[in-house]
Amino acid sequence: MARLKPETPYIHEGVEFIDSTFGRYCEIGRGSRIKNSIIGDYSYCDRYADIANASVGKFSNIASFVRIGASDHPLDRASLHHFQYRSDDYWDNAAADNAWFKKREDRISYIGHDTWLGHNSQIKPDITIGHGAVIASGAIVTKNVSPYTIVAGVPAKPLRVRLARRLANKMIELAWWDWDHDKIEECLPDFRNLSAEAFIDKYG
Repeated sequence: MARLKPETPYIHEGVEFIDSTFGRYCEIGRGSRIKNSIIGDYSYCDRYADIANASVGKFSNIASFVRIGASDHPLDRASLHHFQYRSDDYWDNAAADNAWFKKREDRISYIGHDTWLGHNSQIKPDITIGHGAVIASGAIVTKNVSPYTIVAGVPAKPLRVRLARRLANKMIELAWWDWDHDKIEECLPDFRNLSAEAFIDKYG
C-alpha cells in the first residue's frame, strides 16, 4: 500500500505549519517548520527543515536542516534586536511592528521543479532556484541559481551544469513534472534506466 496520498500531506511528529499549503503526495519531516509557504506536488523535506516565505515547485527534494527564507534583522537602525518589532513581547502598551513582518513575508524565495537542496544548505530571501538545480550540502545561496546548475560553497558559486544547456532547455520544455500520476508510473522504468538525453530523445 502506497504511503503517500494525494489528498493530504504525510506530516511527521513535531511539525509546525502556519499559513501554508501543500500539494499532492507531499511529505514533511520530523520537527520541521513551514511558514507562509506553498509546497508543490510530490515535494518533501527531511527532518528539521525551516521553510518560510517560499514557493516550492513540484518534485523538490529538501534535505534535513535546510533553511529557506531566513528572516532579516534591520541593519540600518540603531539596533538589530527584535524588541523593535516584537515590541508587544516586552511592553504591555506597545504593539508589534506589523509593517516589518509584512516586509519579511513579501520577500519570497522561489524553488523550481525537480530541485535538490542538500543537507544544511540555506536559501536567502528573494532568491530563485531554477528548475533542476542542485544546492550542495552546507551552501549558503545569496544569488539566483540558473536551471540545471550545481552550486556549492559560502557564498554558493556554480560548480558545473547538471545538464548541458541544450538538454536543460528541452527538459524544461518537456515539463515531465506536469504529467499526471498514472503517466509517471507508466514511465517509471524509463525514469530509472534512461539517461537524461535518452529520456529526452524518447519523450521530447
